[in-house]
Amino acid sequence: MQFHILTLFPEMVADGLCTSILARAMEKKLISVETHNIRDYTENKHNKVDDYTYGGGAGMLMQAQPVYDACEAVQESLPSRARVIYLTPQGELFTQKKAAELAQEENLILLCGHYEGIDERALEEIGAEYLSIGDYVLTGGELPAMIVVDAVSRLVPGVLNNESSAQTDSFGNGLLEYPQYSRPEIWRGRQVPPVLLSGDHAKVDAWRLEQSLLRTKERRPELYEQYMQEHPPVEKNKRRRRAAKAEEPV
Repeated sequence: MQFHILTLFPEMVADGLCTSILARAMEKKLISVETHNIRDYTENKHNKVDDYTYGGGAGMLMQAQPVYDACEAVQESLPSRARVIYLTPQGELFTQKKAAELAQEENLILLCGHYEGIDERALEEIGAEYLSIGDYVLTGGELPAMIVVDAVSRLVPGVLNNESSAQTDSFGNGLLEYPQYSRPEIWRGRQVPPVLLSGDHAKVDAWRLEQSLLRTKERRPELYEQYMQEHPPVEKNKRRRRAAKAEEPV
């Protein structure tokens, strides 16, 4: 999978993605991350990429021409047009489900804004999709772009040594992840839950699901409610079936 990041600060992105799991994935050519300096595409003789906004107001705005030309240059280098993701607080909230969707793409263009954002005409012309990592404002789109690269890359086959890791992470099944323990068995008087030492995989799985439900209910009740609607308890289903059967004509 190839990520193409359009930015005014390519060194920030390159430095932030060149370590750990992502670095190994790049070495294995499972993913690639290319940065493109938007400033290289400006037609302004002073290399300016921003100007004042029409209608007044504080701050500067990234101009349409360099953003559009940078994006088109990348698109023309690809075998087919790629999705363009503009990182902005105005966008759809980035979730694990969205990461899984984006992981199916061969190429992604991630557009990083700055200042007061980007001239709306450029965003319309390139068909940008808006994506937000949360309800807060950062100084630019580079950190959100790196978050998207990290989250999506983990779902690319071969990037993680253990493929099941991504499936058991928080949000993988709609719930927060259960508590995890490692050696020693007892630490500062705190013991690993006995069920995890039992060797009974069915009991371990049941315990982990129970803990995930409890943790999600306590910390993210909206996720818990959604999960319960999508996965109604077995007993509730039994009662519904019994009630429906009782109403059937004899």
